[in-house]
Amino acid sequence: MKTNLADLRKEYALSSLTEQEVAKSPFQQFEYWFQQVLDIEVEDANAMTLCTVDANGQPQGRIVLLKGLEEGKFIFFTNYNSHKGNDIEAHPNVSIVFYWKELQRQVRIQGAIEKIASSASADYFHSRPVESQLGAWASHQSQPLASREELQARFEELKNTYADKEVPCPEHWGGYAVDAHTIEFWQGRESRMHDRILYSRTEDNTWRIQRLNP
Repeated sequence: MKTNLADLRKEYALSSLTEQEVAKSPFQQFEYWFQQVLDIEVEDANAMTLCTVDANGQPQGRIVLLKGLEEGKFIFFTNYNSHKGNDIEAHPNVSIVFYWKELQRQVRIQGAIEKIASSASADYFHSRPVESQLGAWASHQSQPLASREELQARFEELKNTYADKEVPCPEHWGGYAVDAHTIEFWQGRESRMHDRILYSRTEDNTWRIQRLNP
């Protein structure tokens, strides 16, 4: 590698974050930050890193898309038989990370995860483009695949099968909701003296707000 990675540095100086200015609810604070991201038209603003732990205790991470924030729960959709689905079945606690470099901000979320109602999954499934619906059936997600042609053949067969029919929502596909118990907001600052504000849910279901060392 020609570039010395140790020499890559960037100064953070766009904004600040204090305990006094944040919202009392972490979800209000998240929505406020997220709207700012949308306002400046950040590409893939709802992309988040989902971290799970498999049955052997091995951490796993991948990018998924946030599709809802309802009743304080972060919602995304996937194949329940995928690696991530199997991880969640074994260890129903996850971490989510958002990083918006354009605003030098990061949000870290930890919480318990569970499937949403099948009716809600079906509603979202049928709001997707038909091609995406077919793809949810065609892909045996995370399983070995002999060739791209095999996948494409399954897709084409399904396309013909449902040419004039509604595509049913697969039982193996649907939504998950992450019920957060900690949410940390990170704002980049000069000299690596970053602002970190942590919300921790208490036993009486209120939120404690505290500053962390950067």
